[in-house]
Amino acid sequence: MIEKQDELRETASLLAAKGKGLLAVDESTPTIGKRLAGINVENTEANRQAYRGMLFNAQGLGNYISGAILFEETLYQNHLAGGTMLAKLDELGIIPGIKVDKGLSPLAGANPIETWCKGLEGLAERTAEYYQRGARFAKWRAVLQITADGCPSDLAIKENAWGLARYARTCQDSGLVPIIEPEILMDGDHTIERTAEVQERILNEVYKACEENGVLLEGTLLKPSMTVSGADNADTASPEEVAKITVRTMDRCVPDAVPGIMFLSGGLTEEDASVYLNTMNSMDRKSPWSMTFSYGRALQQSCLQAWKDGGDTAGQKALMARAQANSEASMGDYVSGSQPSSQATLFEAGYKY
Repeated sequence: MIEKQDELRETASLLAAKGKGLLAVDESTPTIGKRLAGINVENTEANRQAYRGMLFNAQGLGNYISGAILFEETLYQNHLAGGTMLAKLDELGIIPGIKVDKGLSPLAGANPIETWCKGLEGLAERTAEYYQRGARFAKWRAVLQITADGCPSDLAIKENAWGLARYARTCQDSGLVPIIEPEILMDGDHTIERTAEVQERILNEVYKACEENGVLLEGTLLKPSMTVSGADNADTASPEEVAKITVRTMDRCVPDAVPGIMFLSGGLTEEDASVYLNTMNSMDRKSPWSMTFSYGRALQQSCLQAWKDGGDTAGQKALMARAQANSEASMGDYVSGSQPSSQATLFEAGYKY
């Protein structure tokens, strides 16, 4: 029996609130190092503290962001202005969350590119500790890939779905809302219809596993990739086609009990991530869940460069611009180009963090 059911429902509803989304700032130390290297900043704890502290000092950010996914270092870190990082988020009205998976590992018995996600061992103890620290939701990223030789395999789908469900139940037993993230990488030249076919298989298996594990769906959120064609497919789908097929896929597979779908940006440009989300929210659909965002790179790319060039104020201005753009997109109100954005591609083959 899950004890904190009412709290889980309330937290999930707050995170999926109208016009708000999540800021994913849970990059591992090596991955944030790559981001900082891109602006010629050394990957030290002091620089990570300064950069993330800048994000959490953006006044008004809570108007657009309901929750922030943190890396463990940040959960226990102090802010340069005094107090903790969590206190800064609280001042903004932003709910703190925590990345709890331990990364990807090769899946024995499957194609060499297929993985499973580590972190179930000791998870109950860690999630209980994170709840005591102040976290109220968690994130776990499973990764699947489409290839011409049969990936994802049934084995990979079942293993990752089961891992997501076990993680979700463990989090709920500790009082944390689990974000369930079955990401399909953009790598490959497959069509958008092939992506949709695979995504339906994955989501159906995920929710079957959640049912078997007694997961309270009203106290969860889903973080899927948008249904797009492979990055190497020359026939790039239009925003309208992406929106139509993504909404169709979600309608077919995501139970109505789930309060919100928080799409990941998955290598899309900042502008495309906003435009695709906006187009989805401009369409008719049958299901009641909110469709909003949980973006990392698509909220931080312009911000990082602005922070390097102009300091905290410039970085915060760029962050607020993309946060507002995606808030508007989550309501179908975004006008393309109305906010500054980076046009740089954010796609990385075999993306890991």
